Amino acid sequence: MSDPALDALAESARNRGLKLVRSRVRTPGKRRFGKVGLTDASGKGVLGMDSKGPTATPEDVEAYLRSLDANDWGASLGVPAAKPAERAPGPAKAATPRKRLAEPKPKAAPKPAPKPTPRIRGAAPADAPRLVELIRSLGHEIDEGTVRRNLLALKKSGETPLVATLADAVVGLCGLHRTVTPHRDAPLGRITILVVAAEAQGQGIGRMLVDAAEQWMRNQGCKMVEVTSNDRRSEAHAFYRHMGFERTSIRFAKTL
Repeated sequence: MSDPALDALAESARNRGLKLVRSRVRTPGKRRFGKVGLTDASGKGVLGMDSKGPTATPEDVEAYLRSLDANDWGASLGVPAAKPAERAPGPAKAATPRKRLAEPKPKAAPKPAPKPTPRIRGAAPADAPRLVELIRSLGHEIDEGTVRRNLLALKKSGETPLVATLADAVVGLCGLHRTVTPHRDAPLGRITILVVAAEAQGQGIGRMLVDAAEQWMRNQGCKMVEVTSNDRRSEAHAFYRHMGFERTSIRFAKTL
């Protein structure tokens, strides 16, 4: 190493509380020419020193000081530092690279809970409170007692309405009716009410209710199904057209 490089090495040693000792031999080719060593503050040899002076190369000293820096880094992480061993005189060996501590793997985000599957079943009297909410959302004023009585009457006639559930919560209602008319050769099926809660729309529940209602009507011998819808409910009209219904007449009603 050049003198500036040795000066830098001496400064690095001082920063570690050590002293760099340089050989006094100035003739190239002679033993101990260019050799250096390290002593502590008391003058005791630490690396590359014998009774006649320094025996190590500058590269030996540089590698030793690097090992001290590595041990300090490990201690800052709670890793016990190994005590550097005295190097024997001779050619410097390449320092073995230290393995980097593996960075902790980020925790995987928890998987979202699977969405509940919509289910269709017959309405029960216990569903009355929720059915009142759904029916009122269509603008029909009704109370819980009336809904319970109507469910019992419809059950006796074999026309129990269908409800859709999500995780046991009622989110849809479909009313069923079968009627015989003088002018048709088969019973007529009718969807008397169809409503899906706003928070459950867009999941195909309306289609599931209509499909289940149509299957019930086929089992009752019906060859046609009809549904009525308020003039103001344009979104419902689009849904029925999408389901294959066609507008065939105008409905008239009169209060008795």
